[in-house]
Amino acid sequence: MSKRGRRYPLVLYTHIINRWWPAIFTLGLFMLLLAWGVYSWGFEQWRWLTLASVGGVLIFVGLFLWLIRKSAYVQPNKDYLRLATPLLKLNISYKRIRRTSSSTMASLFPPNSVSKSQLDVIESLAKMTAIVIELNAFPMSPMALRFFLSSFFFKDKTPHFVILVSDWMRFSSELESYRTGGITSSAPQHKRDISILSKLPKK
Repeated sequence: MSKRGRRYPLVLYTHIINRWWPAIFTLGLFMLLLAWGVYSWGFEQWRWLTLASVGGVLIFVGLFLWLIRKSAYVQPNKDYLRLATPLLKLNISYKRIRRTSSSTMASLFPPNSVSKSQLDVIESLAKMTAIVIELNAFPMSPMALRFFLSSFFFKDKTPHFVILVSDWMRFSSELESYRTGGITSSAPQHKRDISILSKLPKK
């Protein structure tokens, strides 16, 4: 088995960024057009320069978000599961994982349990299946994790992560393969048994 598995983009980050980058980019273009209009009308230089600068920054931010929209991912490795976002790279040792289970986002985050600002997000993802990874303990401070990660990574205050990827069955299977890949096989014991039996006197 390879030391590194497949990278699975985190649907949540891609979905949220896809909602934001077109609006930011479009606003940047509008600001540049407005700056051109202000310049054409003969207003003071600082006015159109300010509008043009803001527009340029917004266009840059929009393009940057478009580029990183799939940069958040999970990846099974030989000894740990890597959870990576643009602001955080976290290695979760398999020794911390108690068990994994699957559930729909609608079951994990009922509409009455999320804020109005989060309702649009959860409604569009409600039918998708997520993998819940239950842990013995968080690999770092829960407060720090909640600062860097979306609230949709946590269904409650217990140590766990909610992982939403498009191919959840393949991810779950690969994760379990890597988790159990380090378990010692019974083959060596079988060989010892054979060697002992070979020493017994033949009838």
